[in-house]
Amino acid sequence: MDFKVLLEKITPALRSIAHKHLLRGFYDQEDLYQEMCLYLWQKYSDGLPIGINESYVIKGCEFHILNFLRKGRPKAFLLSLDEPMSGSDIALMDTIADNRNVSFSGSDNMMTINDIKDKDLTNRERQVLSFLIKGYTVREIAQNMVISHVMVVKYKKRIVEKAKRKGYQMW
Repeated sequence: MDFKVLLEKITPALRSIAHKHLLRGFYDQEDLYQEMCLYLWQKYSDGLPIGINESYVIKGCEFHILNFLRKGRPKAFLLSLDEPMSGSDIALMDTIADNRNVSFSGSDNMMTINDIKDKDLTNRERQVLSFLIKGYTVREIAQNMVISHVMVVKYKKRIVEKAKRKGYQMW
């Protein structure tokens, strides 16, 4: 089947998917539609299997857009507390009340982490905890340790349970 014919047939479904998965503030409907078209073109130029039905192609585009949205959107917005807010000379820090009681210094935090690591943890749990402290995601840890991400979640749960038994609060 010609790419143009295929695209004309499935465009209404792709536009519907783009509308369904629209995220406010990140991508508009047209961006998502075009991303699916680009993905489809890449698959088509790589030799889309002959005889594949349209619903299978549409579902593949939907899975692609879900991964695109999961990986492509910013995880956090960074703001400086010292910068003036828009249209004024007042910084964000000046408007936020600081009601925290700081009880740990950096060395105390490391002693707590080392205490948790040294007692009652298996070698794999220590490895997972080390990666978590360094800021790795569950999937990145799984990839580095050559295990499934589900196993990493189980190790993380065990670490938290053991820490709670000792009176520490984690995550």
